[in-house]
Amino acid sequence: MRFRTGLRLARVGGHLLAGLAISGLVLPLCGCECRGAIRAWWSGRLLRIVDVRLRSSGAFPPSGCMVVANHVSWLDVFVLATLRPARFVCKSEVREWPLIGWLVASNEALFLERGSRSAAAKLNRTIVAALVAGDTVAVFPEGTSTDGSAVLPFRGAMLQGAADAAKSVVPVALRYVDANGSPCRSAAYFGNMSFWESMRSIASARNLNVELDVLTPIGSQGMDRRNLARQAHASITKHLTRAAGRSDTEEPSGLRVAPPSDTRPTDTPSRGQAAFLRV
Repeated sequence: MRFRTGLRLARVGGHLLAGLAISGLVLPLCGCECRGAIRAWWSGRLLRIVDVRLRSSGAFPPSGCMVVANHVSWLDVFVLATLRPARFVCKSEVREWPLIGWLVASNEALFLERGSRSAAAKLNRTIVAALVAGDTVAVFPEGTSTDGSAVLPFRGAMLQGAADAAKSVVPVALRYVDANGSPCRSAAYFGNMSFWESMRSIASARNLNVELDVLTPIGSQGMDRRNLARQAHASITKHLTRAAGRSDTEEPSGLRVAPPSDTRPTDTPSRGQAAFLRV
């Protein structure tokens, strides 16, 4: 087991280095669709390296929406990016991190400077522009990640851009489970856990699955950010509560199962506001 865990960790390190090379040498030469496809492939490859099986249902709008998801793990970013490449919002300190900061910045992340109203207003304008241009912007409005047993209240400020751009908010429910469909905390990244501890937990897990369900979009016209946040939170919480009570034989309609880890498919981190996309 130690050998398998060590091998997975080594492969993750190699994949990260490959991502740095791709971001610096390949993505600048690609168009928007090509960049999105490469990021989706890279993210899917990461999931296969750590042997996480993705099951998803529902469909994203074709363009210009804000994805709002509950936050359990640093893996959430890559789970979402596998299905829908997006511009993720992360805290500004990440930009200064060695290697990781450069990788994040080169993949069109949007940086939030905490405690600065002017910076928050500027970021909101950037989000609005991205949404109007047809980009997908993804946020985790709980403000931190959890062990997955409950969904913390959503902070409405991060949804202001969707209200200003009059673009839909798309709630996305994330749930990590074992082979029997029971909740699994192996991927959770919360509390005082270090990123290395989280990485080892994921790398050593067996039969780790993640369920991603795209829920009914919420129209933002005539809505303020607080109402958007409340509705998105209610939608995700209701779905996760229902999913937790579902029998093992029941599945959401339109369920899609990602290929097994030995087949090929078709943007990271901090703690306590930690994985790099805890906003």
